[in-house]
Amino acid sequence: MKATTHTAADAATYKGTNKLLIGIVLSVLTYWLFAQSLLNMAPAVQSDLGVSAGVLNIGISMTGLFSGIFIVVAGGLADKLGRMKLTYIGLILSVIGSAALVITHGPILFIGGRILQGLSAACIMPATMALVKTYYEGKDRQRALSYWSIGSWGGSGLCSFFGGAVASSLGWRYVFIFSIIVSICSALLIFGTPESKVTSDSNSKFDSIGLLLFIVSMVALNVVVSKGSELGWTSPIVLILAVVVIIGLITFYKVEQAIDNSFVEFALFENRGYLGATISNFLLNAVAGTLIVINTYVQQGRGLSSAKTGMLSIGYLCLVLITIRIGEKLLQTIGAKKPMLWGTILSGTGVGLMALTMVTGSAYFILVFIGYSLFGMGLGMYATPSTDTAISSVPNEKAGVASGIYKMASSLGGALGVAISAAVYNGFSAGGNYTQGATFGLLTNILFCVLALGSIVFIIPKEKQV
Repeated sequence: MKATTHTAADAATYKGTNKLLIGIVLSVLTYWLFAQSLLNMAPAVQSDLGVSAGVLNIGISMTGLFSGIFIVVAGGLADKLGRMKLTYIGLILSVIGSAALVITHGPILFIGGRILQGLSAACIMPATMALVKTYYEGKDRQRALSYWSIGSWGGSGLCSFFGGAVASSLGWRYVFIFSIIVSICSALLIFGTPESKVTSDSNSKFDSIGLLLFIVSMVALNVVVSKGSELGWTSPIVLILAVVVIIGLITFYKVEQAIDNSFVEFALFENRGYLGATISNFLLNAVAGTLIVINTYVQQGRGLSSAKTGMLSIGYLCLVLITIRIGEKLLQTIGAKKPMLWGTILSGTGVGLMALTMVTGSAYFILVFIGYSLFGMGLGMYATPSTDTAISSVPNEKAGVASGIYKMASSLGGALGVAISAAVYNGFSAGGNYTQGATFGLLTNILFCVLALGSIVFIIPKEKQV
């Protein structure tokens, strides 16, 4: 299939501006800051809505799950229909989803709003990343990716502090009122940017079978992880769903290999740089499970309020924001692989400090603060080199779908990491043994870090010496 970039007359020579970049960052924040703030507000939301821990965990992970499921589809649509158009659609969905959470008083609107937030992220993430690749070049692109990462990784760092502060002072619903305001501001800032899309001489049909298989497999997997301990790991429902996951994913892979217009383009993974960046991105996003474990534990097991819990993550917030630019500079001087390695090691070390739950009193809170800081420092150092490795490895006509797959790794990694970590924490906390639950929950996230480190070491090729 031969594809060429199609742009409006004034888009052929258009160069990205700071105004566009700020609008893009704000659009990314609608997910990573506001939607993810629920990780720190979980106890308050559960108490207010009167839902079970299982329903709460499904609602929390549903956003990442639906983002991950549809992000590749949205990336492909962004290439064909227009990256600006998909960004606007994402912002509209963000407003509607946030509004549903503002007015909800039960599980239906709660879960529905979270699904819409996931679909919003699915549209925004690949479309804005493709805009960065299209309208910024060289060091300007790396700078733009740094700020894009500030919206993504920085937003994930700010969400714990922000969510705790707002929930304690105004109430958790106000987080999503702010989300609506930011979505509107983003739409105003990006308004007037020329459309960017790809035209193709191919009229091949959309891979609806592949999408359906992927949706069924991922939803089944999420229910198994989220509800397994509640229903019983050997219960017929869980066992049947586990079989659905295995058969669904095997069938999905075979179907995708057999057709031309596949839902996931496995040919992109032939590039080892793209493959390593995507796998490590999935695993480091899974470490987001640390947030749900530590935030819940210090409130349930150590008696902190949500506001004080948020204060523990200030170091995370500050250092992830600072080191994102440092990662950019390291990328420009020594390449991508070493900063990705160093970042992963720092993040794992930070989670390891938080896992020292045998420490009592205020000394443990000091360990959590330091651990959070190292965690943020590592993610910030990793972010830009990984993102640049991924999008610089693909041609512009594949920018949307490649960005979609890369961000699918982020969203699915975060969703499954949170669901797995919450399930481990809740399972080992049975009977009120919150310390045991936190220990095993955090050890699970250390394992994710180790696997991420291995994917960088053994898959991403060494940079050639100039």
